[in-house]
Amino acid sequence: MNIAQFNGGTQSQTLGGNEAGAGSVQSARENSHPAGTPTTRPFLLDQQPYSVLYLVALAVSVGLWFVAIRAPLWLDETISFWQINGGISSIWLRRGLSSPEYAYILWFFTKLIGTSEIALRVPSMLAMLGAVYLLYRAASELFQRDIAFIVCTIFSLHAVIVFAAIDARPYAFAALAINAAIFTLVRMRRSDSNWLAALLGVSAAFIVNFQPLFAGILPALVICFFAVARVNRKLLGRPLVIALSAFTVAFLPSVPNLLYMFRTSGSHVSDRGPNIADLLWTVAPVWVAICCGIVAFLASASRKLDLESRVEAWRVVFCAALGLIPIVILFGVSVVTPIHIFAYRYRLVAIPGIALCWGWILSRIESRVLRLLFCAGLVAITSYRYVSNPESVKHGYTWKYALEVLEKHAAPENAPVLMCSGVIEADYEPMPSGPAKDSELFAPLTYYKLSVPVVSLPRGLNEEAVRVATAFLQNPATRHQHFFAVGWAPSYPTLDWIANRASQTHQMRVLGTFDGVAVVEFLPIGRD
Repeated sequence: MNIAQFNGGTQSQTLGGNEAGAGSVQSARENSHPAGTPTTRPFLLDQQPYSVLYLVALAVSVGLWFVAIRAPLWLDETISFWQINGGISSIWLRRGLSSPEYAYILWFFTKLIGTSEIALRVPSMLAMLGAVYLLYRAASELFQRDIAFIVCTIFSLHAVIVFAAIDARPYAFAALAINAAIFTLVRMRRSDSNWLAALLGVSAAFIVNFQPLFAGILPALVICFFAVARVNRKLLGRPLVIALSAFTVAFLPSVPNLLYMFRTSGSHVSDRGPNIADLLWTVAPVWVAICCGIVAFLASASRKLDLESRVEAWRVVFCAALGLIPIVILFGVSVVTPIHIFAYRYRLVAIPGIALCWGWILSRIESRVLRLLFCAGLVAITSYRYVSNPESVKHGYTWKYALEVLEKHAAPENAPVLMCSGVIEADYEPMPSGPAKDSELFAPLTYYKLSVPVVSLPRGLNEEAVRVATAFLQNPATRHQHFFAVGWAPSYPTLDWIANRASQTHQMRVLGTFDGVAVVEFLPIGRD
């Protein structure tokens, strides 16, 4: 791919910000325009040594996504598989709160490349690569080309992106839609095309279609639209109407999910309340802040820190709105209400904007050498810390190992298993009347199978858990029966309760805890 042609392949199409007659080759010199304004010459043709280094840095950053590519599916990924496991005709019926659009995409890919862990993650990887490309296109219009590479590198290195890029869930596609909306907005600064307006509306709607909790970015997109409209006032007419109309039509499929989510908001929350450290880590990852501080100090010492050039207000508003508004909404709702939605993966909604904010800060450093030093240092430090961390090969907690142990020990006698769901909604919904594997609440059984009978229990120790477990334990056949119980950390109180109630007839043995999932064996007293 010829990245020098990302913006159309001609010098006149290399997008600017040098609005005031900055079209000449001479005006592309580093210090001859306001800081943060893109040069007019294609970066890769103008600075070949630099371009190769930036491409290597970006490639290394993207390469970190694949460290955990072989990890077993975590709980939410098995829900994605459960959603498509019944075939294309059942996807809409099994959609729940999940994105049916993503499920149809995933189903299509499984027909081409299979259902292995890696195969299920391929669609997300491709979507995130597309998101990086669109972010580059947007950033190259907002800043100089080397800054655009740095923005993409910061984006790709962020831990939230590393996780989402190989997650068999809709988050990578939501990132693709976010960056498509950002790129479209930037392009509309110099075009009132009907197609661009329609694309903006559709992209904004699909952000919410893929993940309803990402609706917090919509106010930011509105602010960005009017910031761009200050430059191109033609957008306030027909393009605005087209964008709103396209958004409305594309957004309609999300309305039932949003209404259901609002009505049952308390039944979908399992994360703890956030603290300010979580917010700071998201907005200013430690090594990004440290590397930027060091480079800014060196720039100041060498008089390469530009604090005096004219600042284009619309650029500042554009980046700040995208980076701060969505994350502040998530954080604020989680702090002032019992609905804690500041989950790790939900913060993705603000990462593209946060990367653009860092790009704007670095655009005030006039030295290309120092900017390259920042990028190289950040990639080297982050890569070393990530690769050297043994936890980096994991991808969320998985039921795979616990279910394998259960199959090994329970299958010879067809011993039943009391299984606590890992899904928070299981505490508010009735347990399935049929096989547990047919329910979303026990999605891991769809991918990592158990051949023995499964008794379905809620996630936490509540009235339903007590009722179902009591009925099982009071069954006369159970007194002489070998059985098992399994549950993740929030279900440990249920496992303790079962152990106490069964202590008169059974002796308990913990077979182990596998990625946080405890497996407990119950043998009738007197049996070896």
